[in-house]
Amino acid sequence: MAIVELPAKAHRALPQTSGAIVHKGQQTKAAIVDAALGLATQIGLEGLSIGALAEVMRMSKSGVFAHFGSREELQISVIREYHARFEEEVFYPALEKPKGMPRLKALFQNWMNRTSVEIDSGCLYISGAVEFDDRPGPVRDALAGSVQTWLAAMYRAVVQVKEAGHLAQDADEHQMAFEIHGLILALHYEARFLKNPGSVARATTGFANILARYGSAP
Repeated sequence: MAIVELPAKAHRALPQTSGAIVHKGQQTKAAIVDAALGLATQIGLEGLSIGALAEVMRMSKSGVFAHFGSREELQISVIREYHARFEEEVFYPALEKPKGMPRLKALFQNWMNRTSVEIDSGCLYISGAVEFDDRPGPVRDALAGSVQTWLAAMYRAVVQVKEAGHLAQDADEHQMAFEIHGLILALHYEARFLKNPGSVARATTGFANILARYGSAP
């Protein structure tokens, strides 16, 4: 039997068609994740469902499911997207500042800016911790891993402040990073849950007090 070959033009067209399909699929998945992230910040990761997301996207359940394969994978995709946006808004801009006090202050200010927005929309790290603190599994691992990555970056920034000579030599870097993290957690609780006015200003004052207590230069 003779082998029938496709014309040269047909050979070139196949990858282009396939590439267009893949690109469209990636765009659709990105749109689904974006919608899922919006839902998750309001109702929590546990509240996400393929059915609810399909309704928001005006897609079939099978169409949404095909992009993830499971509700668990959908939740993990949302965590990854949230973390990517967190880094883009908080971490990477601060890297443009010199190591030491300028970078630490930028990290905290960027974190405060994002937190101020999330007072209305909700923080996935905080709500997710409440939902999955005692539920081992891939979703909890993805969430905890994202938080640990960020806290490790904050700790490195504190260490660099000490190395630059802006902290007392006996300053405890772990304790200082812990207290800075505690300010953000307190801010979410005070502002989002209790609706106490002036919470943002008090968090800013708290950060200044931490710097002063650990011996930073004015």
